[in-house]
Amino acid sequence: MAVQTVASSTSGSTVDLGPAAALSCRECGHRVPLGPVFACEECFGPLEIAYDFSAYDTEELRKRIEAGPANIWRYAPLLPVPADVAGKPNLNPGWTKLVKADNLARELGVTGGLYVKDDSGNPTHSFKDRVVAQALEAARAFGFTTLSCSSTGNLAGAVGAAAARAGFRSCVFIPHDLEQGKVVMAAIYGGELVGIEGNYDDVNRFCSELIGDPAGEGWGFVNVNLRPYYAEGSKTLAYEVCEQLGWRLPDQIVVPIASGSQLTKIDKGLQELIKLGLVEDKPYKIFGAQAEGCSPVSTAFKAGHDVVRPQKPDTIAKSLAIGNPADGPYVLDIARRTGGAVEDVTDEQVVDAIKLLARTEGIFAETAGGVTVGVTRKLIESGVLDPTKTTVVLNTGDGLKTLDAVAGTGLTATIRPNLESFREAGLA
Repeated sequence: MAVQTVASSTSGSTVDLGPAAALSCRECGHRVPLGPVFACEECFGPLEIAYDFSAYDTEELRKRIEAGPANIWRYAPLLPVPADVAGKPNLNPGWTKLVKADNLARELGVTGGLYVKDDSGNPTHSFKDRVVAQALEAARAFGFTTLSCSSTGNLAGAVGAAAARAGFRSCVFIPHDLEQGKVVMAAIYGGELVGIEGNYDDVNRFCSELIGDPAGEGWGFVNVNLRPYYAEGSKTLAYEVCEQLGWRLPDQIVVPIASGSQLTKIDKGLQELIKLGLVEDKPYKIFGAQAEGCSPVSTAFKAGHDVVRPQKPDTIAKSLAIGNPADGPYVLDIARRTGGAVEDVTDEQVVDAIKLLARTEGIFAETAGGVTVGVTRKLIESGVLDPTKTTVVLNTGDGLKTLDAVAGTGLTATIRPNLESFREAGLA
C-alpha cells in the first residue's frame, strides 16, 4: 500500500500517516487532506479518518497483527500512524486483559459467557492512554510542540505522561473540582495543570477559544484539533476484544458514554474487522451506559428522540460527566441500528456495582466501570440484554482514581492482638 503524505500546517514538511487516506465528514462525506482540523468546511460536521485498506490480504494481515507487539501498535496497519511507530518514544498502551468473569456471571445470571475488558492495566490506568498515543503521533507529524487537552481527569494524566515520555511540553485544563487522586496523577508528570471554574463543558469551550488565539499556536489539543486521530485509538478496544475472543465478534458489548466517541469508534472498529474479513459477519448489539446524574443520551434514547439535549452534570462518575456529548446523536444511531440500548444508573447503583465487580472478580473499577457493570445488571433484570449471549463489559479505569466514591469501605473490625478478641468479634 502506498504511503500517504501531506504538508504539515505548522512545519511545512511532509508527514507519514500510514494507511490514512484523508479526512472525511461524517455528515456530508466531504473529504479534505489529512491535517490538524476537526470540522467540515462545508457543513461543520465532524471529520474522521478515512482509509484505503484495499491492498490488504486478509490472512497476511492477520499474521502481521498476531506477530506484532503486545500493545496497540500490533494494529498499526489499521491506524493513522507511520509503520515505524513502535520504535518511537511513547507509552505503548493496550493489549489489556479480557477477563472471563464467571463469578460475576453467576451473580448476574449470565450463561452465555461474560467478559470484562479491563483497561485499568494501561500505563496511566485508563483507556485514555490509547487515544492519546494516537494523538501524539499526529502531533509529532504536524510539528506541534505542546500537547494539551480539556479533561474530566483521566485524559489529563494520560496527556501529561505521554508528553513527558515523548519530550513534549504539556498544558492541560480540567474542572477545578475533580477528584484529588486524578489531580495528583495529572500533575505528577511535571506539565502545567490548569483548573477552570466550571464543569467540563466550560473547560472544552475555553480550549476551543484558545485554539483560535495566537497564544495557542503550536498547540496540539488531542480532543479538539487532533480529535480525528485521537478518536481512532478507541478502535483498538474493538480489535483486541475480537482477537482475544479468537477473532470473533461479541454478541453484546456495554460501553460507558462520556462524549460518546469511544462507543462510536468501537462500532467503527468492529465494522472494519468485518469488511477486512478478519471476523465473521454476524449481528452484534452495542449498549451505552450513563450515570443518572449526567444522562443526556440515555434520556434521548428512552424518549425516542434524535436530538440530545444538554444537561448539567451532577454525579460521582465525573469521568463521564459531559453534559453536551459531541457524539451523542451518533450513539443513538448505533444503539438503534444494532438493536442495543442506552441506559443509566443512580450513583448508589454505581457504588454497588463497583463493590460487586471487586467482590466477584478482584477488579477494582473507577466510577465509570461501576456505571457499565450497573447498567449491565439493570439491562439483564429488565430483559433488554440477553444473558444467553456472549457479553463484554468495559472497565475503562482503575478504582484508585476515584476512592472518594467508596470512602465508607474500611475495616471489618478492630481487635486486640489475642485470640479471645478475635473470637469476640465473630471472626472465628
